[in-house]
Amino acid sequence: MDDAPAPVTWIQEFLDWFLGAPLQTLIAIAAAVVLLAVARWLVARAVRSIVEGGASVRSKAGNLLTRAGAGNLAAESNPLLVARRVQRAETMGSVLRSTAGLVVGIILLTALANIYGWELGPLVASAGVVGVALGFGAQTLVKDFLSGIFMLVEDQYGVGDVVDLGEASGVVEAIGLRVTQIRDLSGTLWYVRNGEVLRVGNMTQGWSKALVEVLVSPDADVPRATALLRTAAQEVAEHEELGRLLLAEADVTAYEDLTAEGVRLRLMVKTAPAQQWLVQRELRARIRDLFAAEGLPLALPRREVLVERDAPGPVAEGAPTRQDQSSTG
Repeated sequence: MDDAPAPVTWIQEFLDWFLGAPLQTLIAIAAAVVLLAVARWLVARAVRSIVEGGASVRSKAGNLLTRAGAGNLAAESNPLLVARRVQRAETMGSVLRSTAGLVVGIILLTALANIYGWELGPLVASAGVVGVALGFGAQTLVKDFLSGIFMLVEDQYGVGDVVDLGEASGVVEAIGLRVTQIRDLSGTLWYVRNGEVLRVGNMTQGWSKALVEVLVSPDADVPRATALLRTAAQEVAEHEELGRLLLAEADVTAYEDLTAEGVRLRLMVKTAPAQQWLVQRELRARIRDLFAAEGLPLALPRREVLVERDAPGPVAEGAPTRQDQSSTG
């Protein structure tokens, strides 16, 4: 008598079911989680490398430009530079992490569709229609975000920079993917959409330049005045604190302009970023003191004053005239 085949137990049925789509789903989800974790780790490492590498390159370039590297060591601890670097790193990291999450999500959705036999054609077509509609309706928003991403990647400006964006100019206080906040000299806080920025003038990136112009009278001793400008620049360079802000020797030129009012002299010197205004004020003060000590007057602007005489009014009836007064006299 032959033995009857053993019945299929519920454990075997569960294993047969679990080893199919559920196990493949768990493997796909686990692989997506691992892939997302690796992508986030790579993004964090890449952003940190980009920020630290950019700072290192700027530091080395600054060492080549400056006469001593001590100023750059102080610049590395500048709170504005640190805030700029941190904000740029956080924003770039947020964008890259979101992009990595979106890519991993699409890969996981495709894997699940293959496991369960889903038809993605209608879903893709619907997503395409929705994407086109959103593209027409939110193209300004997309433009702002794309401009913000490229602005951050290219490091066009950062927190603490003094920039000119056309309609708005001032100190950058905050940077986002859509909006940049700028505080002007009057204290007004401007919110500028990144998509509206067509040009950027950064007055404090890398290095700056102090410019001082002096107008002396046409008959003044121009060589002596030029020498006094060089003396003022030398005094600032030898100053304990201000000297570290200068990155090169001063360039003094005469006869930049010659008019009936006077001769224009010009002094230019390369300075550390955002320090040109402090250097300019100190140079003007020292130039004024040196000119006063040497008795060299500054040229006064030429003014023309036109005096219009009052026209003689009508003579009242019965009033004595000059002829009457002379005859009676």
